[in-house]
Amino acid sequence: MTNNHRAEHRITVQAPARTVYGLIADVESWPRVFPPTVHVDVLDRTAGEERIRLWATANDAVKTWTSRRVLDPGGLRVGFRQEVSQPPVAAMGGEWTVEPLSDTVSLVRLTHDFRAVDDDPEGVEWITRAIDRNSDAELDALRRAAEQASGTGADDLSLEFDDVVEVAGDPADVYDFLYDARRWQERLPHVNRVELEESTPNLQLLEMDTLTPNGAVHTTKSVRVCFPSAAIVYKQLRTPALMTVHNGLWRIAKSTSGCTVTSTHTVVLSRDAVVPVLGEGATVGDARTFVRDALGRNSTATMLLAKEHAERAARER
Repeated sequence: MTNNHRAEHRITVQAPARTVYGLIADVESWPRVFPPTVHVDVLDRTAGEERIRLWATANDAVKTWTSRRVLDPGGLRVGFRQEVSQPPVAAMGGEWTVEPLSDTVSLVRLTHDFRAVDDDPEGVEWITRAIDRNSDAELDALRRAAEQASGTGADDLSLEFDDVVEVAGDPADVYDFLYDARRWQERLPHVNRVELEESTPNLQLLEMDTLTPNGAVHTTKSVRVCFPSAAIVYKQLRTPALMTVHNGLWRIAKSTSGCTVTSTHTVVLSRDAVVPVLGEGATVGDARTFVRDALGRNSTATMLLAKEHAERAARER
């Protein structure tokens, strides 16, 4: 007989129930809100129901699965059920429920039910640990995001921006340059050290040290989801102190001259880190400018070197 297991996690949020529900319902914003979520693709969407593919970290591994979600805005509930799971998970489902305790306070419950492959006790333990770890991280992040959204000055902590480079070369050559991060230490002047793992094809764990113009070293750790010749989505698991969230996207699109490469950064700043990092008197506006310049400078430098690589390959053919 197959054993079904259940888990429930809850948190109280100082925000209206509708605000909290909106964050749960908007699955495309999850990589910005929830630490474990790396990337989400909405595969199908109808009124009250959607089918998604999600990539997320679980116990320091990267997993991907397909789920169906049922949204009930009237009841402030979102149910979910995995259609395609990854071992050791055999089946997984659950529900988000938001209960208004007052006009400004909400109780959030996150329930899971699951089965492990072959009822393996080690699998059950692994899944339980992953659910506990991710649920606690997600609920705490949901609380912070909802309380920030309900307060003042929340919007100034978030920024998203693009940098674009045109390349007279093959999109595949640009993609290969961006994908092969193992060679970045020799190819990119601002990269000092690289460690890359890819135990599952096109899912990478990348740790690297980058140099700032003043000589400081920043260590970052990222998950990268690679879509050959088209895009690389990444999320930093270890961010510099000034940011609480840093997600990125490299997009490569064919053009009449070759291809267009776009680097998109999505960032949430840490208000408490502004003065410690940038000095007395620094403002959130200063932090926005600093982060925009630093990230844009590095990503543009990377794209220009990818451009040089692809255009040289085109000349040699």
